[in-house]
Amino acid sequence: MLSSLMNIFRVADLRNKVVFTLVVVALYQLGANVPVPGVSLSQIHALETQAKSSGVLSYLDLFSGGALTRFAVFGLGIMPYITSSIIIQLLMVVIPKFEQWREEGPSGERKLTQVTRYMTIALAIMQSTGLAYAFHNGGGGLIGGAPLNVDLVPNFTVPRVLLIVVTMTAGTVVVTQPVGTEECARDGDTAWVVPSRDVDAAARAVARVLADGEAASR
Repeated sequence: MLSSLMNIFRVADLRNKVVFTLVVVALYQLGANVPVPGVSLSQIHALETQAKSSGVLSYLDLFSGGALTRFAVFGLGIMPYITSSIIIQLLMVVIPKFEQWREEGPSGERKLTQVTRYMTIALAIMQSTGLAYAFHNGGGGLIGGAPLNVDLVPNFTVPRVLLIVVTMTAGTVVVTQPVGTEECARDGDTAWVVPSRDVDAAARAVARVLADGEAASR
């Protein structure tokens, strides 16, 4: 069994996929656990405790892997990108240009992807601004029930809020950027999609290597 596992790292393509996936997971975990600058760490712990009980925040937190309640750099996750993609799909009904781009094939799809990314940035700016204001005012109803005595941004000034907005927007841009192979980038895959493909491919390859090793031992 151990020798079969070691064979994984002897296959260059499989080794690269495994290493790539581990690096992306490690980077995301880092960004999902590092709070944005200018927030109170003690208040973040209080928010995490309250958010586990009920409220909209506990539901939204599922999409960011807990990064939202930590007010982390990757706190918004891919929610702005998903929302932007839905909006673009709906706008195809009322904007003929979008429908025309979709019918153009790969070149038109790239244009739609570019528009989607621009809208993602705009939505990330609005959402991070709203979250900064909401968490300065006891959760703004996101936690459920009456506003809590939680102020993640005690020094609520324009430069501080701007720093938070820029940091969280940059985090969203990072997790929605095409990464991996040229084919993945051309297809518009994001840092969330590419690892899932690599993990699936790596799992199948690992199973094949283990099966070959067991067959050889017989």
